[in-house]
Amino acid sequence: MMKRSDRLVAMTNYLIEHPMELVSLPFFSEKYGAAKSSISEDLAIVHRIFEEEGVGYLASVSGAAGGVKYIPKVSATYSEKFIDELCNQLEDPSRILPGGYLFMSDVLGNPHTVRNIGRLFAARFSDVKIDSVVTVATKGIPLAYAVASFLDVPVIIVRRDPKVTEGSTVSINYVSGSSRKIQTMVLSKRSLQEGENVCIIDDFMKAGGTINGIKNLLKEFNANVAAIGVLAEAEDEEEDRVVEDYTSLIQIKNVDANNQQIEVIKGNYFHE
Repeated sequence: MMKRSDRLVAMTNYLIEHPMELVSLPFFSEKYGAAKSSISEDLAIVHRIFEEEGVGYLASVSGAAGGVKYIPKVSATYSEKFIDELCNQLEDPSRILPGGYLFMSDVLGNPHTVRNIGRLFAARFSDVKIDSVVTVATKGIPLAYAVASFLDVPVIIVRRDPKVTEGSTVSINYVSGSSRKIQTMVLSKRSLQEGENVCIIDDFMKAGGTINGIKNLLKEFNANVAAIGVLAEAEDEEEDRVVEDYTSLIQIKNVDANNQQIEVIKGNYFHE
């Protein structure tokens, strides 16, 4: 029989590796060779520690098909500290690119940073029914997978050009918000089930033309956009913004290429 201390570690690891998944008490009881009453006591301890550490909680589901589900959350203190650090990192003048963009590839290539971004978005959307995370190739892909890993749902990638390996596709033309150019995006017909609830994730948003294009493409699948998350939004296009209901971690408030100055502030993540 496994020691209780060992069992606690094993159960905690299992729950963290299977977020948003309903796990029955008999499953744990059989897996770790312990009575259901002992498992219940263990889960109460795990729940308390999760809450104290600010990483989430265990939701109990009663009934014959019941059990517990690990809901990822992030404490306000941790979220604020992480976003402040991200703002400071992105205010480096050497990041300024032509057109008022910032170099962010290193941020999106850092596994620890990307995982934390995914955790923050998943925590914000954990109370929303989401069946899949949708992003557009290419820079939003790491963020989408990070969010999806905490929500335990698949990732669906919208592409600019059809791929032979995608099979039959649905395509639409849309107007890019920043350049006002007509562009195309495509999605495999096998990607989505009709009526799915999706979360759109993107790395950067100016006017929101790309996200609006994704929304229009998803209408072809009768999908419901349940949440939208963007890592960074630009302030200078706010008046012409075509997307309103979204969550951003940071806002690029001012990029002055002439004076080599950048101002990056918190996004609307903390707003109600």
